[in-house]
Amino acid sequence: MDPLPIARAQFATTTSFHFLFVLLTLGLVTVVAVMQTRSAFGRKPELLRMTRFWGKLYVINYALGIATGIVMEFQFGLTWTGLSAFAGDVFGAPLAIETLVAFFAESTFLGLWIFGFSKLNKWVHLALIWLVTLTAYASALFIMVANSFLQNPVGTHTENGVLKLDDFGALLANPALAAALPHLIGAAVMTGGFFVVGVSAYHFIKRTTEVEFFRRSMRIGVLAALLGSLLVINQGFAQFGLISGYQPDKFKQGPEVGASLGFMIMIGFACLLAALLGTALLHRDRITKVRPLLYLMVLAIPLPFLAAIAGWLVREFGRQPWLVYGKLRTADAIANVSGGEILFSFVAFTALFAVLAIADWVLMARVAKRGPEVDAPRPVALPVLSGV
Repeated sequence: MDPLPIARAQFATTTSFHFLFVLLTLGLVTVVAVMQTRSAFGRKPELLRMTRFWGKLYVINYALGIATGIVMEFQFGLTWTGLSAFAGDVFGAPLAIETLVAFFAESTFLGLWIFGFSKLNKWVHLALIWLVTLTAYASALFIMVANSFLQNPVGTHTENGVLKLDDFGALLANPALAAALPHLIGAAVMTGGFFVVGVSAYHFIKRTTEVEFFRRSMRIGVLAALLGSLLVINQGFAQFGLISGYQPDKFKQGPEVGASLGFMIMIGFACLLAALLGTALLHRDRITKVRPLLYLMVLAIPLPFLAAIAGWLVREFGRQPWLVYGKLRTADAIANVSGGEILFSFVAFTALFAVLAIADWVLMARVAKRGPEVDAPRPVALPVLSGV
């Protein structure tokens, strides 16, 4: 049993699962920060309730996303020891920074924000959610720095068969990072926007009495979806010129690359058209009155996730057969373990991820369907912890 295709399938599955959580986390925290900012300056009670409701959904997704990220980190040491041995001195640096940002700074600020409702000064509490947002994007930055190094290993030299780092600044100025990071940010904002719009549409379908609450939520979600989709498409096409400079054969790596690329572009334009239509109807305040459109909004929630996975497959498939492009082949990076052992871990990790994904969807669906609290607000952590 050849361990290489199993190991590649395992890591692709792990990364894809984790990426779904990351996208929604980044998108929702941005929307929540905007809602709380408007609440702090506008003094409208609906905005504070919106912050609590959407923040609760964000916290659930964040908690389970952290668990999938931890599982993914293990695979570098268990399956891809060749990568650690050859490029660990370079590849490990941005990952270590990301770990410090995500597990210490971001988690600390988030904990203070969760338990700070009605206890901290509103401006301090507002600063906390923006610190959570900034550290979340900083975490994404260093993950993309590490991945961009695999795509284009700049600022390094080989010494005694090991890759050494010459200039950390070159990693930050990597052309592979320049257009990919804004593209990721746009995808996250678009995903968060579509999620907020879809959940709001569900409540209008159910003829909610919280009309003003979900109308305001839908407005913010539609604008986020529009801005995110514009950034995604713009930065997506901007990457083509940059990629040809460091990976000229990226889009010639087989039918899976072309199919994924075409699928991603098709969904990207569909999301843009949907956001434009939503914006037009929003301007006339008709978006909540067209019931067939409301059903389409709910069905559209998965579209950004599908497009993101397709784009990630293009980025990773197009690099093959290299793990570190031009430096280390994927076949040379795999650990000295049997195919059966990797298959066992593949099945175990996939089952674990499936359980986490189902738990995430069930908890989020339960909170989303229940809607905002109508009584005195409570800290967002209490129902989340009891649900977990």
